[in-house]
Amino acid sequence: MTLEKIMQRKDGKPKRKALRLMPKFQYGFRDNPSTAAYRRELWAGLHTPQNQTIVSLFSGCGGLDLGFAGGFKFLGDDYKPLPFDVIQAIDNSEDAVTTYSLNLGSHVYLKDLTTLSVAEIPKANILLGGFPCQDFSSSGSKAGFAGKRGQLYQVLTDYMAYHQPEIVVGENVPHLARLHGGVYLNTILRDFEREGYRFDVWDLFAPDYGLPQSRRRLFLIGVREDLAGYPVKPAPTHRHAHISIAEGLGDLESIADETVANQSQYFVSTRATSGGGQGDHTNNAEKVAYCIRANARGRIQFHYQLPRRLTVRECARLQSFPDEFVFPFSTQRNLTLIGNAVPPILGYHVASAIRDFLNMPQKPSTIHRSAETDIVKKRVRPIQLGLFANIPKDIEPVK
Repeated sequence: MTLEKIMQRKDGKPKRKALRLMPKFQYGFRDNPSTAAYRRELWAGLHTPQNQTIVSLFSGCGGLDLGFAGGFKFLGDDYKPLPFDVIQAIDNSEDAVTTYSLNLGSHVYLKDLTTLSVAEIPKANILLGGFPCQDFSSSGSKAGFAGKRGQLYQVLTDYMAYHQPEIVVGENVPHLARLHGGVYLNTILRDFEREGYRFDVWDLFAPDYGLPQSRRRLFLIGVREDLAGYPVKPAPTHRHAHISIAEGLGDLESIADETVANQSQYFVSTRATSGGGQGDHTNNAEKVAYCIRANARGRIQFHYQLPRRLTVRECARLQSFPDEFVFPFSTQRNLTLIGNAVPPILGYHVASAIRDFLNMPQKPSTIHRSAETDIVKKRVRPIQLGLFANIPKDIEPVK
């Protein structure tokens, strides 16, 4: 059903069903012919011997990896290529790996990291790992280490112990720092630091960096002990000039087909009849959008002006994916990929800070870690933890 047909309905109450268009995309982000010249120019400097190498674990559809690569446009701004080369990415989701491969290259592999030996993963200068957040999220189970995925961060610990990368970037939800008074985050930091690293904690608010979406992400920035100092937390670029949802999506309002990839994919739905569904809100045109979630189950927020939910492309835009980045599955599967992703622009700012740090002469430095790290470390002591141990759900912070 097209947008025009929805708007022509007289009763104004379209049936609640999903448009299950599954476009067959021949081209992804890297080789989109409509931007071929620009793409060749931007990517000309990538994959050179001078680049820092990256291994990416729990890669998802590639939002964080795209941020570290750079070489894309978003809302008219150029995000120049960065001197990083992802040599291998791994995820256990077939949808994520397919989408990543279509857009970013064939260096991604479908593997289960709980059974894969780190000796089988190549050594790299930098380790990226957006370890699963569902058991730490305020909208998830809050089970912490007792959850099914709560201890998967130890895959990063194993890689650090075996390969000793110079820099480690862990990523998760901000609620990890607050869950049980910070005891879980402090335990994770302790386990990471035991492998010979110092860690900083960055809580980044996406609108402060140019995203038209209210979203926070927590980054754990590790530096190997033989390197002095810390990367400097990225300074906000839009703190006093947040981009509204209307500014971010306005040019898509009149498009109802695949002129822009994934713009015809959306859920047609009335509001929940009882209880109020997650995402059952209408966005305010003059403010940043509500947070895009992976588990909305079709209850993605309403458009600020049109009588429908947000499209797959609009959700991807709110996450800062360039319009050439395509999602090849059904509406719900694509929205799950988008909601689970790290916004590329946040990744870009983190990557830029790490680039600047690695370009500094390695000598004793006066650069200190951010205040967020010290607050967490002073608040609680870590708990003793064995891999996949049974952790009681009533853990309290140690005072």
